[in-house]
Amino acid sequence: MEDKSNEVRVQIFGTSYTIRGEAEAAYVQRVAAYVDAKMREINEKLPVASVAKVAVLASLNLADELFREREERHKLSEAVTARADRLSGALESVLQDA
Repeated sequence: MEDKSNEVRVQIFGTSYTIRGEAEAAYVQRVAAYVDAKMREINEKLPVASVAKVAVLASLNLADELFREREERHKLSEAVTARADRLSGALESVLQDA
């Protein structure tokens, strides 16, 4: 069985990490850069002595973004489903009249 895992070296908030997984290296680099940017943003707005606190605050910020995106996707999905149902009903009505 072939091992498809990749190793990618990234820098997050001044620390180097080796990430292993199946994702493309460029994707892992983009994700790591995003996490690094969030941690630096948090640290600029609210300088704290502990890297762990910065990481927790950045994690909360990222989780908030994720939850908001999921909620927006859910609302859009409901709107698309409702519109599809209306169009389907209209089409059935037209076909029955024909």
